[in-house]
Amino acid sequence: MSNLQLEYTREELLATDAIDEPLVLSDVRCHGGLRSDGSYVTPRTRFRNPAIEAWEQNHLEHFGGEILHAPLETWPRNYPNVEQSKFLLRNGIREPIIANLTRIGTVEGFGAMLGYLGLPDMQRFFVEDIRGTSINHLSKGLLEAHGRDEGGWEEEAGHKHMWYVVRDIAFEDPLTEDQTEVMMERLGFGGGGAAGAGDVSSARERFMGRRTFEDLDVGLEMLLSMTTRVLFVECKAFHVFNWAQELLADNDLVAGEGRAPELVSYILRDEMPHVGYAQVALTEMRDRTFIGQSGRRYSGEEIIGSLWNAALADSMGVLEDQNRMFVLAEVERALEGKRNGAELLEEFHRLGDIRPGPDGTFGGAAAKVVTY
Repeated sequence: MSNLQLEYTREELLATDAIDEPLVLSDVRCHGGLRSDGSYVTPRTRFRNPAIEAWEQNHLEHFGGEILHAPLETWPRNYPNVEQSKFLLRNGIREPIIANLTRIGTVEGFGAMLGYLGLPDMQRFFVEDIRGTSINHLSKGLLEAHGRDEGGWEEEAGHKHMWYVVRDIAFEDPLTEDQTEVMMERLGFGGGGAAGAGDVSSARERFMGRRTFEDLDVGLEMLLSMTTRVLFVECKAFHVFNWAQELLADNDLVAGEGRAPELVSYILRDEMPHVGYAQVALTEMRDRTFIGQSGRRYSGEEIIGSLWNAALADSMGVLEDQNRMFVLAEVERALEGKRNGAELLEEFHRLGDIRPGPDGTFGGAAAKVVTY
């Protein structure tokens, strides 16, 4: 049996490896930092990464089976794809790409809410012992680290503002803060993606109307649901990272001489522990027995399987449709009034992997059913 360290303190899970200089771009102090050789240091992973690896190995040794994961090919490529995006830029249509980068950052900012969802004494929700698991560390630093990564912490910018820096480098400060807020209101993101305790309270009220397991503690079910949904956002985002890195590496179309895609690569590295701990925690729960508020016991496969499939269906269906409709609306807005707008829009659609139907919608993709 492996001799693994399975218990960590909050301070350890929030600790960052030593850096030689801070990462400052466009006068923004980003989180993490750089070593003397120029390599990037992801924040809060000094112990978090080895902890995730240890919990995964320990679970496999005691339970067997496989760690839950959602393959990247589950989702279609980013919309717009690289070819469509470059076509727009070659024709001087920058606004949809700027809007897309702004929206990515704002969505990342909502991930800060995870830092407020931790629950004390997770053991009360499970029959089996949870010592030495990621489950038992969710409220002991894991969720807090994730929230800080996304929303920032103290003077250090998190992914929300780091994506704004990507945008500002590539397009040479195209928006003021006020313009960003106006754009996000137009795209349906009032409040700019900032998350706090008040947002959690509002989210909890909305969640009450769409619960799946009424006998579970509401805070627990909300945590499980959001963790699963955020996991799919993180997995799907790898298409976004691929799109952004390829597009922003074209120095004939964007500014920055490669600094924008380099920053995207740093953010991508930061996302790895988010996917890792979420997959391990959900797997640990799947292979245990839940205790309802009534005392009734529930199979982890039933609880996690139901929430997993519901979240995946939303991610592949309504949320994918919304993403595409937001992008298309920005493209149409940018082309409105242009003499050759109709021709440009038709060529944009021709270069795509998918185009809207006669009703103007995309129809959504059926989610792949995950079996256990």
